[in-house]
Amino acid sequence: MKNQIIATAAFLLTISLPLTAKASNYEQIRQLLATNKCFNCNLRNAGLVMADLSGANLSGANLAGANLSRANLSGADLRGANLTGASLFGANLIDAKLNGANLTGADLRNTYLMNVELAGANLNGTNFQGALGIPAQIAKPEDFYAWGVAAAEKGNLKQAIDYFSQAIALKPDYAGAYLSRGVASYQNLDRKSALEDAQIAVKLFEEQKNSEGLQTAQAFILELKTPYTENISKGKPSFMDFVGSLGSVLLQFLPF
Repeated sequence: MKNQIIATAAFLLTISLPLTAKASNYEQIRQLLATNKCFNCNLRNAGLVMADLSGANLSGANLAGANLSRANLSGADLRGANLTGASLFGANLIDAKLNGANLTGADLRNTYLMNVELAGANLNGTNFQGALGIPAQIAKPEDFYAWGVAAAEKGNLKQAIDYFSQAIALKPDYAGAYLSRGVASYQNLDRKSALEDAQIAVKLFEEQKNSEGLQTAQAFILELKTPYTENISKGKPSFMDFVGSLGSVLLQFLPF
């Protein structure tokens, strides 16, 4: 019965593979599902959506173009694996080993990356937007800032605040990140935190002689100190409505 289930699962996972690759991929996917081991195997373009591969040994495997969306790869060994162009959207990579892996152009949006090992990995063009637990050493402050703005645009305020906080942790004088975190906190109806960040932004803009940023932060503080009863905007304040009113001030901090 178990062999029948494995065979059926392997067949379903390889339906979308090119004909020339189906035979080898079918056998190696069967091996992977049966033993949780398939190091150095060729799984190029394999369909492994939502596969449970926790703790799997895939070191050195060729997974270029593979679809591992929402797969469970927690604790998996992917050292030296080729994941060029692979989709790992929403995958669980907690405690996974990706040392020396090639992730060029890979889609890691919304992945879980807590305690992931990425030493020596090729991350050129890797999309980390929306990922949780991104190691600070693999991204620049400007990257975290951009992800924060993108998250705020979607209404993901907690995630946006986390990203802005990571940008600040890497670059403590990042005035734009303080201002943006303040705006996100303001939208989240936390005026106290918003005011604290805005005041820090004012100080940093002054030190950096950024008159446009200074005026913007001061205008934001004025808005924050306006009593709720006098607030002309009804309902929940909007991050993007406020950012829109700033013109290009916040956008200048994006990594263009």
